Amino acid sequence: MDQRIHSILDKEVDRQSSTIELIASENFASKSVMALSGSVFTNKYAEGYPGNRYYNGCEHMDEIETLAIEQLKQLYGCEFANVQPHCGANANTAVYQAFLKPGDKILGMDLASGGHLSHGSPPNISGKIYDAYTYGVDEITGLLDYGAIMAQAKEVQPKMIIAGASAYPRSIDWSLFREIANSVGAMLLVDMAHYSGLIAGDAYPSPLPYADIVTSTTHKTLRGPRGGIILWNNPDYSKRINGAIFPGTQGGPLMHIIAAKAQCFVEANTNDFKEYAQQVVQNAKAMCRVFLENGLEVQTNGTDSHIILMDLSASKHSGRQAADLLEANGITVNKNGVPNDPRSFIETSGIRIGTAAETTRGHDEEWFKELALKIVTILK
Repeated sequence: MDQRIHSILDKEVDRQSSTIELIASENFASKSVMALSGSVFTNKYAEGYPGNRYYNGCEHMDEIETLAIEQLKQLYGCEFANVQPHCGANANTAVYQAFLKPGDKILGMDLASGGHLSHGSPPNISGKIYDAYTYGVDEITGLLDYGAIMAQAKEVQPKMIIAGASAYPRSIDWSLFREIANSVGAMLLVDMAHYSGLIAGDAYPSPLPYADIVTSTTHKTLRGPRGGIILWNNPDYSKRINGAIFPGTQGGPLMHIIAAKAQCFVEANTNDFKEYAQQVVQNAKAMCRVFLENGLEVQTNGTDSHIILMDLSASKHSGRQAADLLEANGITVNKNGVPNDPRSFIETSGIRIGTAAETTRGHDEEWFKELALKIVTILK
């Protein structure tokens, strides 16, 4: 290995091992997942799908992709799955391509309220190709207002509604989103990227009984390699979705990542992982209680997930300043906007905290309570 590259790698290993990781979208993959991510599977082109490849020599590619699909279907109790998306945004883009035409109306969560770029945000391709509308949260409670979303859907008449978030700490009522979609004849796409590991571990409600299509990443709370997935139950969707991934939006699949996904799904199909997912939520709730007891403002006054969105609107610190201050004390978080943020997108008035990574390291509520007190001291 080139010494410059080796040096950078060593420094990143040191950084990860010597800091406390509280970025909600990050986690620590197992040694098996990382080994497969760097395995000989990376050497093979396998355009197409199991049993129907463009290249020869794909018999083992078929085996590993089929195993990944079957493990994923078992994990979430669905009928069909695609494991080829390179990331969650790619999965969302493929679903749009499969079922929408340019200019069709979509309704997704506003980025400023906790949504994701790929749910119709103007800078994203989803906001450029489609006629995108957004819903937010209640200005006082910070919670999703399903009645307001229903009214907005009836006014907009979208072809697709997107549920799911990147910075929303509470449980989402997927059944109400189903009712809203049904009321206007819209498809319901759920992006469960942040919650997928919790859902796999029965620590957060599953959208599978309600959504037409579900997308996700495979890292974050699922603790796998960086990548995406698509899940569905209607057999009529299969040709559209698979074709939208290949050849619609991607070329050859990343077989080394698909192998690592297969391992991730096997690991998530265990009782140990269920215990892990439950602990992630318990740890987040414990941190929240400490923050609230010590006068720090938390959006929605709590959490039902791994996410804590701390509101610093009234603080002397902006979100950027708070994140930098915590990093200087060995704790990594990310700055984050909050609903009705008075500061700019660059500064923000919040920080997003997540408990998934440090729970992977084996920490419990007492450890997280002590950490929360340390954060209180640093920020006050």
